[in-house]
Amino acid sequence: MERELIALLGFIALALLLVIRVPIGIAMAVVGVGGFAAISGVGPALRLLSLAPIRTATDYNLAMIPLFVLMGVFANATGMSRELFRAANAWMGHLKGGLAMATISSCGGFAAISGSSVATAATMTKVALPEMRRYRYPDSMATGVIAAGGTVGILIPPSIVLAVYGIITEQDIGKLFIAGLIPGVMAVLLYLLTVRLIAALRPDALPAGERASWAERFAALRGVWSMLLLFAMIVGGLYSGLVTPTEAAALGAVGAFAIGVARGRLGPRLILDCLVEALRTSVTIFVVFIGAALFGYFLTITQVPQHVSSFLGDLPVEPIVVMLLILLLYLVLGCFLEPVSMLLLTVPILFPVVTGLGFDPIWFGIIVVVTVELGLITPPIGMNVFVMKSVARDVPLGTIFRGVMPFVLTDLLRLGLLVAFPAIALYLPGRM
Repeated sequence: MERELIALLGFIALALLLVIRVPIGIAMAVVGVGGFAAISGVGPALRLLSLAPIRTATDYNLAMIPLFVLMGVFANATGMSRELFRAANAWMGHLKGGLAMATISSCGGFAAISGSSVATAATMTKVALPEMRRYRYPDSMATGVIAAGGTVGILIPPSIVLAVYGIITEQDIGKLFIAGLIPGVMAVLLYLLTVRLIAALRPDALPAGERASWAERFAALRGVWSMLLLFAMIVGGLYSGLVTPTEAAALGAVGAFAIGVARGRLGPRLILDCLVEALRTSVTIFVVFIGAALFGYFLTITQVPQHVSSFLGDLPVEPIVVMLLILLLYLVLGCFLEPVSMLLLTVPILFPVVTGLGFDPIWFGIIVVVTVELGLITPPIGMNVFVMKSVARDVPLGTIFRGVMPFVLTDLLRLGLLVAFPAIALYLPGRM
């Protein structure tokens, strides 16, 4: 059987496994080992199965993943998300749509210490949704703001998704983190502008909250020093070159632990719970990594990346048209797949195409993440929307999707700006 046919059958099998809800890491492992066996024989495939998981799990570069996860878990357990929301609400809550703006601002702040969109959305749902309901925000607006605000969790550094992209493509992860800073801040500012526009058009839908005194506003800022300290240690260390990304992850995890203990918020029982939660999340991610490694050997032996690169490179269109087609593919896949899984599945195939067309790999990583962000809140299966639904069970899915539509348009505008002006993402990395 020719390798091209085996490759096609492998992708069909992978799609079928995903349709019947097999976890993507397991599905990629099954197809990878099975396809490798069909070409090279059962013996080499079994040797691959015995060596690849160990090689992947012991990769030094992957050590940053569980460390960043642990930092986010410690930060969440110590109540940093509530302090961020309280401070943002004290300064913005009295405005029309102020609670929504405070939610977006606190999502951006918590993203800087969690690195996960899903974790940001789930955490802020518990923190901000009851408060917005208390002031009679429509469920569509309240849930839409949280789902959209949570998406910046995979772009503002430290970002687990950007770290995964850097590991796959062998790009400088520190530069990727810094490159995500301006687009991440841009996302928060554009979301805030979107809320203000909605408030101007529909003032009854976005009521104002209570006005805090100046003393209360400055008192609320005292609670965010820990988040600012963690962010400064990580981003400042990376930008200055004092630490590597793995060292920054360790610094963040230790820093979050030390702050929690010093403030009396991490007791022995809670520390154990945090370690268990971080372990479960990390194991889930590593299973996907191992599956992707096995599937990668299958792609290599069938030369799928080379064939795709040759096909797209020979298209009689401008390179930017090919890039737009790739982004459209990511937008569609983002509706169905979790970001880390999607990158591990697609980047080994598409990255040679992108570099072959002359696009900057750092810039490509940023716009891919922005496109994936869009997929997290677009129908039919936006991951952030379903996370919100699991927390706010009484809100219909259609209501949440209606609420995120204005922010989808905002994200499309931001993506267009990043495609048109690559310097937005490349300016800071170029100064490192």
